[in-house]
Amino acid sequence: MRVLVAEDDPVSLHLLNACLVEWGYKVTSARSGQKALEVLQAPGSPRLAILERIMPGLDGIEICREVRKSIRRRCVYILMLTAKVRKREIVEGLKCGADDFLLKPYDPYELRVRLRAGRRILDLQEQLVSAHRLIEAQRTVDPLTGVWSRKVILDILERQLTLSSQSGSPMSLVAANIDHFRDINATFGPLAGDAVLREVARRIRSALRPPDSIGRSGADGFVMVLPGCDARSTAKLAEKFRARVDRREVDTSEAMIPVTVSLGVAVASSEKPLDLDSARRLAAKAVSRAKAKRRFSHG
Repeated sequence: MRVLVAEDDPVSLHLLNACLVEWGYKVTSARSGQKALEVLQAPGSPRLAILERIMPGLDGIEICREVRKSIRRRCVYILMLTAKVRKREIVEGLKCGADDFLLKPYDPYELRVRLRAGRRILDLQEQLVSAHRLIEAQRTVDPLTGVWSRKVILDILERQLTLSSQSGSPMSLVAANIDHFRDINATFGPLAGDAVLREVARRIRSALRPPDSIGRSGADGFVMVLPGCDARSTAKLAEKFRARVDRREVDTSEAMIPVTVSLGVAVASSEKPLDLDSARRLAAKAVSRAKAKRRFSHG
């Protein structure tokens, strides 16, 4: 792991660097507070920093204050070295962003143990950041199928409906429901049902144009948002979606399962502007009619 050492005394700096290299650290050195701050604010900066409390230019406390102000997402663990034992200064340093203090002259073994503690804290921080990213990803992407989540696809639909209303250009919504999905789950089990959902999403997505979006709308359904599509173009695309899904059985761990979808279409245009609720309602009604026809239907 990389570590920044900010120390203006050359002898102390040399001894400290020698210990750190022996312990397996990659050391970046700074002889002034300004240089230390530049290193910590640069891209890919070290995540461990050992700062002398008193340095030319900026002192350790000022560096802490600036680092905590400018670095928002990336955690830097700061260990401050000081020859003074004034409680007020230690409290001030901790308030400004130092994570730990070590009194000089220090025991190298104690320094090594404190750095290990800092690394554990950085590892925990990284785990929390990774968990947060995963949660955020699950909020935007359906984890089973990899398409947009229900919330995101509805946001996209609402935005496209607003753009259509403002510009007068057409756009359309295609709702797709897998026929007899409950029977598939009941007969072959939920793992087979999951495989069917993934494959249906993949087949529909393979037929989308670059500006189109697809998202999960429910347990057995998907929504496709098609910017710039009038009724005729949407009918062709909907038939393409249906044909992609119906063309062959889905190979699951349980069986080869034949799958069909019912599609409902709602088209917004300058002559027929739609809001989010009306577009969803029209598409849902069209899906119900399509289930009887086993093809697709306009709202």
